[in-house]
Amino acid sequence: MPHRQSTLREYFEALLIAGIFLGFTNTFVVKTFYIPSGSMEETLLVGDHLFVNRFIYGATATDLERSLLPARSVDRGDIVIFRSPERPMVDMVKRCIGLPGDTIEVVNKQLYVNGQAVQDRDYAIHKDSRVIPAAASRRDNFGPVTVPEDRYFCLGDNRDQSHDSRFWNGVPSHYVKGRASVVYWSFGGETSDGVWRGWAYKVGQLARTAAGFITKTRWSRTFHLVR
Repeated sequence: MPHRQSTLREYFEALLIAGIFLGFTNTFVVKTFYIPSGSMEETLLVGDHLFVNRFIYGATATDLERSLLPARSVDRGDIVIFRSPERPMVDMVKRCIGLPGDTIEVVNKQLYVNGQAVQDRDYAIHKDSRVIPAAASRRDNFGPVTVPEDRYFCLGDNRDQSHDSRFWNGVPSHYVKGRASVVYWSFGGETSDGVWRGWAYKVGQLARTAAGFITKTRWSRTFHLVR
């Protein structure tokens, strides 16, 4: 009996340590995130599930840490996960376009940073051929504005269908959670929009996902690097 109790205790301790390690990893190093909307198409698709590097933007206290650890500040072009400035309980994903002190302007859909036209055709798309005047919307004509200190200006790659920094102020640096790194699974079926509709709906959604796992998974996007 003592041997059995010792074995059970060892299993419990091992599971406890594993749980603490996974919790620490998910909190400070790597977190998962899924794409619920089309604001980042075609770079990211609805149903893409991502690994998010939470460590890269972590604070480093000493010169030694800065030289040894792969940590840095947010750069222009990074695809970042952050808390919504309008609804902090909701996470968003956008591309960082402007750093603190940068001047941002959009003229007839053309993006300018510090007075220079940005050649963003490799990732930015415009699905609506209309050009909306500034008096009607900030979508196609915006600024110029200067990004405040300790904030970042972020846009969706699907420029005509993205609610982003053109419509609210920059993203506070402490709202940034990490950088999107890899698509580990991409599902072309029903994707949760984050709205809770009860357990019956949730169980049904999980059943539909399981049933369509083989046929609706976009296998070609597995382990796709996010850029």
